[in-house]
Amino acid sequence: MRSSNFSITYETTARDRPLSLVRVQPAAGNPCRGWLTADGWSVPVALGRGGILANKREGDGGTPRGIFRPRQLWWRADRSPRPTSFLPTRPIRPEDAWCEDPRDRHYNQPMQLTREQNGDRLTREDHLYDFIIEIDHNATPRIAGRGSAVFLHLARPNFAPTAGCVSMTKSAMLRLLRRMSPQTRIVIG
Repeated sequence: MRSSNFSITYETTARDRPLSLVRVQPAAGNPCRGWLTADGWSVPVALGRGGILANKREGDGGTPRGIFRPRQLWWRADRSPRPTSFLPTRPIRPEDAWCEDPRDRHYNQPMQLTREQNGDRLTREDHLYDFIIEIDHNATPRIAGRGSAVFLHLARPNFAPTAGCVSMTKSAMLRLLRRMSPQTRIVIG
């Protein structure tokens, strides 16, 4: 009986590695629409109703201009299996919400609400928040009034403008998630 010695070599391709850069730019002629480009592929996105703004303020509808990093993925585990991603992930629970009140000490942070409380709940009837990539906009330090709840999330069917987020189709989101990591730079503008 002979023993054979062999080894298997695995090659990693570019599509197996985390993205280093994701760029979001406005589309020509429509400041509420744009293009997300990463590693040679581009997808259409919806932007805030105020377009891309250098001086983002709470309620202005603008998508903030700048360089950001993804913090984590929030997803509706009751609607989809956990997607493949290098990002830390967290299922969205019915009590999960986001504080958008500049007067609150929890401004621009996740929070939990009881059924009786009002707030920007992450559990929605529509599918916009089925996948949310939380980014570090106005995170460290948090400055009251500089904008909150700026995410990458799913788009409405007609790519209607957002309140300041970047939104895309589900297929584009899942493709992006497969390569997104906490080290990925998101350049908007």
